Amino acid sequence: MEDHVMIIFVLPIVFSLVFLLWKKLVEKWRGQACYILDYECYKPTDDRKLDTHFCGNLVMRNETLGLPEYKFLLKAIVSSGIGEETYGPRNIIAGHENTPTLKDSLVEVEEFFYHTLDKLFARSNVSPKDIDILVVNISMFATSPSLTARIVNRYKMREDVQVFNLSGMGCSASLISIDLVRNIFRVRKKRLAIVVTSESIGPNWYSGNAKSMILANCLFRSGGCAILLSNNPRLKHKAMFELKCLVRSHLGSSDEAYECCMQKEDELERPGFHLSKNLPKAATRAFIENLRELGPKILPLPELIRYVLVSNLRRYMTSKQSGGGVGSSVNFKTAVDHFCLHTGGKAVIEGVGKSLGLAEDDIEPARMTLHRFGNTSASSLWYVLGYMEAKKRLKKGDRILMISFGAGFKCNSCHWEVLRDLDDPNVWKDCIASYPRSNLSNPFMEKYSWINEADPNTSTDELIKKLKSQFLNDSHTC
Repeated sequence: MEDHVMIIFVLPIVFSLVFLLWKKLVEKWRGQACYILDYECYKPTDDRKLDTHFCGNLVMRNETLGLPEYKFLLKAIVSSGIGEETYGPRNIIAGHENTPTLKDSLVEVEEFFYHTLDKLFARSNVSPKDIDILVVNISMFATSPSLTARIVNRYKMREDVQVFNLSGMGCSASLISIDLVRNIFRVRKKRLAIVVTSESIGPNWYSGNAKSMILANCLFRSGGCAILLSNNPRLKHKAMFELKCLVRSHLGSSDEAYECCMQKEDELERPGFHLSKNLPKAATRAFIENLRELGPKILPLPELIRYVLVSNLRRYMTSKQSGGGVGSSVNFKTAVDHFCLHTGGKAVIEGVGKSLGLAEDDIEPARMTLHRFGNTSASSLWYVLGYMEAKKRLKKGDRILMISFGAGFKCNSCHWEVLRDLDDPNVWKDCIASYPRSNLSNPFMEKYSWINEADPNTSTDELIKKLKSQFLNDSHTC
């Protein structure tokens, strides 16, 4: 019996620990440092804010919508977790979202580029000519010359600067860009790199009535971030974070996962971004796959031992039919002090938080970022990080876990160590004192909840006329 118990419990633990130690030693030997020296999030001007009365007008302008779509939009907006101070592109503010031009697209990205990069270069005292690597990721906009070429031309960077222009990577693109830089750092010493991450909203606004494509209009907002990185050990004392681990998981081989987030046209050939009902399922599967690889890389040995013991005990008890076994789960809080979650939506944040067993304080930065800035696609994580810094929560030695999802379908994560106490209010400077907010309710429900209680005998035309009339009245009042 004792030999049997040893085989079940002891040997798997020994082999697991030896394997994990070997992997950690190999990774440490092969890897090279990757530091974040500084980062700058983009805060558009106040004339681009999408408050309730403007959003009402924006919905009203879409003549393809009927009562079912209005009800769906009301439910989506109210449950999104997004507040009234998020930002939209200038062409949508100006009212020509149905006829975007190339100039509109360029104005949107260049306004972000030059605002963030000017600040980043000035604050870090780094010259554009010092940059060795430039990575730009904007999923749904590509032009010629490339976006990287526009930045090189604007800042007159060196002729030998390495440039990479990534598209189609979705909301998880910034971590993909970080991974690209990290891999170059492994073979190139003492380099400086900049990652520029954003999304193109203006030319991709959906003006039809397919519910799966209207949803993207409710979630995505303008934003972006520029990140300065280096692998020069002499700059470590200036660095904010050091990358400890990065894991990428891709479910593109599954048709179901591949098709759940997709840029496409509806039945009337109106372009937009489709979010299918299979999205939660694909996200869950990608998340599990990512954590399975991430866990052994970042968890301390005591937690790994506990997990192996409990897992083996559960299998042993189940094999003996002793009443269903013992549940087991990994406690990521043993390796992580702060969780930087992608602001894909209220349901995404709460779902990830529940899966990881997080408390309200852990998901607060993501929830407040969603409320203030919305889902800014690949740059969302950096606004969440900025919130933590503005709240003075990041202390030397703290560990941060970033988790993001993206079309394809992908889940990417990375583990950072804070190298010094951080307290810059950054993009949150003007509003951090008012957060966290206990009430995140959206005023749309208060103003327009009557459409859910409409008399069934009232014609659809009458209801839509009343809804549009109220939108106009609210706009004039504001």
